[in-house]
Amino acid sequence: MPQFESHGLKAGAWSGILTAEAAPGRVFLAHLGEVVSVAHVTGAGDGQWQVSVDLPSELLADGVHSFILFADDGEGSEAPQSDAAQLDRLNVMAGAPLDDALLAEVQLLRSELELLKREFRRLATPG
Repeated sequence: MPQFESHGLKAGAWSGILTAEAAPGRVFLAHLGEVVSVAHVTGAGDGQWQVSVDLPSELLADGVHSFILFADDGEGSEAPQSDAAQLDRLNVMAGAPLDDALLAEVQLLRSELELLKREFRRLATPG
């Protein structure tokens, strides 16, 4: 089974190294079950291929969006084949609504940390 090592997202392109016995016919990015971008795959030697796929800017909006990288023997932007192998998933979060959610999560973590500190101090105090 092919394995993908993500090198992250930079300038709107997700890149990484694909390790497999043979290069797949197509590596593509899917969003909500549809092919949204086809990756550029170039040989890197010894069963490895450099993969780079652009995230379509029109799909980036407020909220959380999941992009899934697949490999199959299809062509172009035709629908994914039933035997497509999922290589990795990229979740993108954007927009102002997330600020409040992240702030609330940080505040919750801080309060839990304070509780743990109090309990550790209580347990460490002889008496």
